[in-house]
Amino acid sequence: MEKKREGVIEGMSRIVSDPYYFLHFMAFFSYLPIRNSAAQYTSQRLFDREVQAFLAFLMFSAIKMVREETWEAFVADSVLYAKIFLVAVSLIMDYRVAIWFSVIFSVIYLLAQQPAFSKLGTSKKLTPMQLEDLLSDGNTTKYWLIEFYACSSSKCVRSSRCFPELSITYSNNLLSFGTIDLGLFPNTAAKFGISLAGGMSQLPTYILFEKGVEVSRFPDFYVDAAPSLPITKKLLCQHFELDRLLLDYINGS
Repeated sequence: MEKKREGVIEGMSRIVSDPYYFLHFMAFFSYLPIRNSAAQYTSQRLFDREVQAFLAFLMFSAIKMVREETWEAFVADSVLYAKIFLVAVSLIMDYRVAIWFSVIFSVIYLLAQQPAFSKLGTSKKLTPMQLEDLLSDGNTTKYWLIEFYACSSSKCVRSSRCFPELSITYSNNLLSFGTIDLGLFPNTAAKFGISLAGGMSQLPTYILFEKGVEVSRFPDFYVDAAPSLPITKKLLCQHFELDRLLLDYINGS
């Protein structure tokens, strides 16, 4: 019960403090006074469409809640569905209201970006210089799994919770986790063969180093090899064989 209360408080705090959530909340809330002012022009048909849109939104959100692994991905999809249904319902009321909401959502898209998961778990936020030092240092862990990301990439935001949670489960004296923000250090991308073309289609990229040498990466070098499936903890765990590395550590290999 206490955890739920803390979650609600944290959620309300986010709505107030983060521009992305605050602006969307105000935009959605503005529908109520707009509808109230147009009450004399509304009809039973509008009310029926509102109920249908609301039920459809709940259905799609419930499906996404089951399928999506991260809260960030669920929020992104839910906000998108809410925008679509709100504009569609507004068209029934007045096409000018629909245009108004379309403009508002476009402005929000330009001004505010969905925040990524802020916690690091047991991973370390690194600079390119620090990464080079760690990979060349013989006293560091045998393996390093590095996430290359950019906060401007929606794929990175949607999957931002996976890497920290994996680091909590699998980091040990054999395997360490680190992150590099390519939004801050874009020149680092070319050095590690990461393409930032095509809307940053190769982000996020994950590279596993063994004794300073790359042994595996996801996705591959080529832009066309960028994953079509969403990044999940299961996908990363299987690709980099994290369970095997954990067993090696437990067995003292």
